[in-house]
Amino acid sequence: MELSQLREQIDSLDRQIVALLEQRLDVAEGIARYKLEHGLPVLDEGREAEKLAAIQALCRPETGDALRDVYVHILAASRDWQTRLMEGSHGE
Repeated sequence: MELSQLREQIDSLDRQIVALLEQRLDVAEGIARYKLEHGLPVLDEGREAEKLAAIQALCRPETGDALRDVYVHILAASRDWQTRLMEGSHGE
């Protein structure tokens, strides 16, 4: 297969990943509202540890560490998103 074809596949996958990550942030927005209403903190270390272990368990052994690293960043972005939403709601 040609490099350009492989890159087209990557581009297609990236479009799908971005759409799914945006859906994930939409759900995180609901979580932020729930946490705000119930006085819960953004960070739940136990939940994050469980989530990372579950993600790694879904992966092939050779990709588990790399994808766990990706999810560390996804979870951090979700926390940042929730924090911004929760801080923004105080002014309303």
